[in-house]
Amino acid sequence: MAQMSGHREILKRRCRLVNGPLIVGAGPSGLAVGACLKEHGVPFVILERSSSIASLWRNRTYDRLKLHLPKQFSQLPKLPFPDDFPEYPTRNQFIDYLESYAAHFELSPRFNETVQSAKYDDTCGMWRVSTTAAGPGTANRSAEVEYICQWLVVSTGENAEPVIPEMEGLRKFGGQVTHASDYRSGETYQGKQVLVVGCGNSGMEVCLDLCHHKSFPVMVVRDSVHVLPREIFRKSTFELAVFLMKWFPVKVVDKILLALSWMILGNTERYGLKRPSLGPLELKQMQGKTPVLDIGALRKIKSGDIKVVPGAKGFLHGSVELVDGRVIDVDSVILATGYCSNVPSWLQDTALFNKDGFPKQPFPSGWKGKSGLYAVGFTRRGLSGASHDAVQVAEDISRVWKEETRQAKHIVACHRRCISQI
Repeated sequence: MAQMSGHREILKRRCRLVNGPLIVGAGPSGLAVGACLKEHGVPFVILERSSSIASLWRNRTYDRLKLHLPKQFSQLPKLPFPDDFPEYPTRNQFIDYLESYAAHFELSPRFNETVQSAKYDDTCGMWRVSTTAAGPGTANRSAEVEYICQWLVVSTGENAEPVIPEMEGLRKFGGQVTHASDYRSGETYQGKQVLVVGCGNSGMEVCLDLCHHKSFPVMVVRDSVHVLPREIFRKSTFELAVFLMKWFPVKVVDKILLALSWMILGNTERYGLKRPSLGPLELKQMQGKTPVLDIGALRKIKSGDIKVVPGAKGFLHGSVELVDGRVIDVDSVILATGYCSNVPSWLQDTALFNKDGFPKQPFPSGWKGKSGLYAVGFTRRGLSGASHDAVQVAEDISRVWKEETRQAKHIVACHRRCISQI
């Protein structure tokens, strides 16, 4: 009886056979794969859990955000940024670029479809991807859909979900607690003392934005951090690093960057920003930790407008106790504690991805798994890494697509209950 009940539940789902790869995620990575596949003439379907493309950029970024790297290192394959865009495009400009990108390549994701699980079916040699779809026509309830495809491209990205750490006493703090993903501007924090937990690029820029809105940020620096100037001698620090890497090993390039940074920024350890033992590029390659590219926060730290404190031990009502024993009053807390991949929550695969939701193989080899599984946007190298992967994935799928003849009889035999093909 239980088996019959389960069988009836399966039959209730709408089943769709995908004529080509299924791409999960319509952020920059998913759009890049779609564009490259279009160029090769390979059909595909893109699924997106939100109601628009680039939902993280629209809904989880602060107003003052600009790209940290020059636009030539941030553009997606096949279509550069407009010439009139500044070197570091704003958040809104980048969203406009993604909209134009999707329109240019005629990319039409299926919105409001959330992947619940994806599993490879050894019996028929296909991926089964179960989703719930919400929106018009679903009568305020989720409709279940199962997609069946030969290729599955995971492009949900490194920052799919915010990381909210367990912190002692946070529930009894009593004030406003917000993750940086929900922070828009410091306007509502004017005149308040705000504890910002985290000292990465987001934490630094949130503190700077709070200063601009006449707030009093206190930044918690729990770990060591590399702070580099965004530009050196009017050239992007990233561009300089890329150039030097052509001639010198990573350790030498790190020493050059740190020497130049000391000349420009001074000794950051004097202000509570201790540098890691590994250099910034080596640390990025080995642990995925991105250095902070300073756009003005360090100046505010030096002037005292941004106060730097060590780790937080626990929260009291309206205050926080630090690991050095001090207790300071704060009105609000912003958690700039980063993001994580959500791949382990839905993908049933242990060959390509680790438990942390990142490929086991480091860049540039982590884009391809077994049985038609691919990963795009998990390189820890930003948009340039995602673009690299997108090109590789599209070329690999295209080669197989063009070489293979469709095994129609096999597919029909395995999927008689499919009601549509897309």
